Amino acid sequence: MPDLFLVDGGENVTSLSPDETRTHLRMLEAMLFASTAPVATAELTRRLPAGIDIDHLIKELQQAYAGRGVNLEAVDGCWAFRTASDLSFLLQNEVEEQKKLSRVALETLAIIAYHQPVTRAEIEEIRGVSTSKGTLDVLLETGWIRLRGRRRTPGRPVTFGTTPDFLDHFDLEQVADLPGLSELKGAGLLDAAIPNGFEVPVPSDADDLQEDEDPLEFEPDLDSEAAI
Repeated sequence: MPDLFLVDGGENVTSLSPDETRTHLRMLEAMLFASTAPVATAELTRRLPAGIDIDHLIKELQQAYAGRGVNLEAVDGCWAFRTASDLSFLLQNEVEEQKKLSRVALETLAIIAYHQPVTRAEIEEIRGVSTSKGTLDVLLETGWIRLRGRRRTPGRPVTFGTTPDFLDHFDLEQVADLPGLSELKGAGLLDAAIPNGFEVPVPSDADDLQEDEDPLEFEPDLDSEAAI
């Protein structure tokens, strides 16, 4: 296998002259390649020898793979190798055909992404129509949304939020990278004559529960309409 840390002509682009540094980079590279999901910085640090400057190693590994067929990318504070965006067409024949989400499911997913943490009743209030349990079940099965906690209101309804898989699928580093009002209008996804005062919320998927949320004491029975 060619030395991925040297460019043509032998120029060392990642300052790998010390054998110890090269060893640490090889360890980092191996962990990321072997993982089936993005790996958190903290987990990479835990597996490497103590005292390692993980941020410096990640930066060097990113530089080493820049311009190659795969790139090292950040996904919600985690790291993973991904096919270079300009080469994705080469893998189209390998991608499994997925069933498209319904318009209702896409609308529900968008509301959860922008308004999280949000309850089923709040989703229905924003959409203006009822939302079936089946729609939320589909989104939970995709792994793009999760149960966060329970709202401190009568009935203690479950709150929903997005997951790292949602970010990974839509090629987002963080949920704050979702398009804002001007971008949505420019893409034709919002009517140019929107009401005065209309705003697109700044999304946040912070794991910390909000003041009006309680932790889930147990997994809700999603077969029960009252659970959500």
